[in-house]
Amino acid sequence: MNMSFVLREENRALLERVRDMIRNEIMPLEEEYQAEINKGDRWQYTERQAEILEGLKAKAKAAGLWNFWLTDSDKGFGLTTVEYAYFAEEMGKTPLGAEVFNCSAPDTGNMEVFERYGTDKMKEQWLRPLLEGEIRSAYLMTEPDVASSDATNISMSCVRDGDDYVLNGEKWWSSGAGDPRCKVYIVMVKTGGDDLPKHKRQSMIVVPADTPGIEVLRPMEVYGHDDAPHGHMHIRFTDVRVPAENILLGEGRGFEIAQGRLGPGRIHHCMRAIGQAEMALEQMCKRALQREAFGKKLAQLGANFDIIAECRMEIEMARLLCLKAAWYMDQGDARAAAPRISQIKVVAPRVALKVIDEAVQMFGGQGVSQDTPLATAWTHVRTLRLADGPDAVHRRQVARAELKKHTQEKI
Repeated sequence: MNMSFVLREENRALLERVRDMIRNEIMPLEEEYQAEINKGDRWQYTERQAEILEGLKAKAKAAGLWNFWLTDSDKGFGLTTVEYAYFAEEMGKTPLGAEVFNCSAPDTGNMEVFERYGTDKMKEQWLRPLLEGEIRSAYLMTEPDVASSDATNISMSCVRDGDDYVLNGEKWWSSGAGDPRCKVYIVMVKTGGDDLPKHKRQSMIVVPADTPGIEVLRPMEVYGHDDAPHGHMHIRFTDVRVPAENILLGEGRGFEIAQGRLGPGRIHHCMRAIGQAEMALEQMCKRALQREAFGKKLAQLGANFDIIAECRMEIEMARLLCLKAAWYMDQGDARAAAPRISQIKVVAPRVALKVIDEAVQMFGGQGVSQDTPLATAWTHVRTLRLADGPDAVHRRQVARAELKKHTQEKI
């Protein structure tokens, strides 16, 4: 099997341009951007915040550094998933990176859904402005009253009534739904009864965010952080009426769409997590060489040499596993790629968490404070062990794939 993780020459130059913009234009504005969040209404962008973000987006767009996530597409750069991994890793090194280049979750997954399964009307109304970075979107799947790691449990009621569907129920952890620019939701709902096969009971439907009957109850906090102005919202739907034409592909096709959407999204998160680990290791090394205690640099104290070495080796292993999963995705066999995606979905957040935590330790009390980005990075990456399926579910898939090699029985 001839596996290649090499960037084509023209894309190497493109990556260098992205890396340069991140280091020299985006990172220097991070601190000022973050400071603006606590001024006034946390769920509205201040004038300066908007100026920073939209200014950077305009620069990236003007430079043609835009929509890299459109892999294997004539609408983007035609990157392979392997090639995109290098770009996503760089974008993961700064909280603003993905959005500046219009490569943010959950928008990329939602855009893929609109592109693959949307009507011409949906593409014009929602896909076009998303591709242009003019609006944001949210994907509503998880529910508070069921174990949503088993998506067959999804139970939000969606009942046909004439030319409409009527939605009732609650969703939470709706990432991005707090953003004032969020204009549309893609919602996983239950349309079929228990007499249908369990993977034919759910559907996906497109819901404008300003539809009457939608109530944002609260932002969900991650270890006390509300992630404003992006947010992960708890939302209630009460007799929300949506045109029947807004259902994607028809009733009972929700799982089919979900598998097309979640695979790329899962691996994109992993790519960015590796970038976060790299930044944490860089900060750890700089701290170890600058700070002194007991008459020596921190690097020369305790087991810090070993800790730095272990972090480097684990990042390298995680990156290679991520590239291998990306390569399998590029081969076009979703079934073969799935267990590899599950492997990296477990490994990448685990490695990134370890590296960030070691960096926190190197910084001491400052590491858990607001004076470094490490504490926020840790909470974000810890969430990834649950987002798009918890570790236990992915380990189960990996184990099933392994056991199937040795038995004809259903596992």
